[in-house]
Amino acid sequence: MSDPADPIPLSALQHWCYCPRQCALIHVEQVFAENLHTLRGQAVHKQVDQPGVETRAGLRVERALPVWSDRLGLIGKADVVEFEADGTPYPVEYKVGSRAKAPWIAACDDLQLTAQAMCLEEMTGKPVPAGALFYAKSKRRRELRIDAGQRQRAMEAIAAVRALLDAAVLPAPTFDKRCEKCSLADICQPETRPAVAGLFDSEA
Repeated sequence: MSDPADPIPLSALQHWCYCPRQCALIHVEQVFAENLHTLRGQAVHKQVDQPGVETRAGLRVERALPVWSDRLGLIGKADVVEFEADGTPYPVEYKVGSRAKAPWIAACDDLQLTAQAMCLEEMTGKPVPAGALFYAKSKRRRELRIDAGQRQRAMEAIAAVRALLDAAVLPAPTFDKRCEKCSLADICQPETRPAVAGLFDSEA
């Protein structure tokens, strides 16, 4: 469904899920800026950004593991992958904050983890039925079942991101709760458009 010579970064899926305009600014316009939220994210990932392998509790644990899928046209990196004795991968993605996230933000986390799982399945030939999100603030995991619904949402997101990147057109801005934490708000200038009522206006 996509050209393996021009794979989609896994990060683009989460950027698109959060806001298609943000995705286009980063991956089409090549624009990025830091804020407190992105710096916190970098600090959390420092503990898993150094590649390495260890064994604990009967698991082989690999950090900063490159992942890809030629079939889906994806490439990226998994924070942590725990391999069971039979080689079954269990991806663990590190996130800032706690498990008590707004549902639409949690859905973006789930999308990224599902795409990692689908890459690992192609790479290892093993089914990946589950993975987990580890939240730094609460230091707790939230397990995600990689079921048919999650896979379908991932396929739809991959197709949407591919279309966005191929079109190379910047979507019009919206102005809602997503903008409060976006590091690109000053560049995007979403306040130049009226607020759009909908899903994000009701979420914390």
